Amino acid sequence: MGAFIWLLQWPIRALILLIVDWLPLGVKVDSFRTALLSSVVIGLLGTLLIWPLRLLLGPVWAVTSLGGLISPVSLLFNWLITVILFGLAAALIKGFRLERGLLSAALGAVVYAVLSALILRRLGLEIDFNRVAALISGAAA
Repeated sequence: MGAFIWLLQWPIRALILLIVDWLPLGVKVDSFRTALLSSVVIGLLGTLLIWPLRLLLGPVWAVTSLGGLISPVSLLFNWLITVILFGLAAALIKGFRLERGLLSAALGAVVYAVLSALILRRLGLEIDFNRVAALISGAAA
């Protein structure tokens, strides 16, 4: 079921990326095709790089958030990881640009993440992290 939900999410996330393009954030996507490719790359980068980024940033996070006790610091680190993934996707895909560099990556990533969460939840298409981890490990059938 997870793969089917992901297939339903894919064009919706591409449309959300086009909404982000429409907003004056400095994120530019040339076409719907580029948005489709970008949404796949953002998802794949998130899947492949989330643990290495958390390991890399983990010690700093643990000290600054007192091991997770200070939740705004945890939120900041999750946002930083999202910005890194968004920026990497823009660097990899021709036709997906961040016109104001880091500022566009920061604003675009936040708006993309918030809109994705709200719209996918409203449509009943969200997949929580525990289900994704189970699917990747093969524990869910």
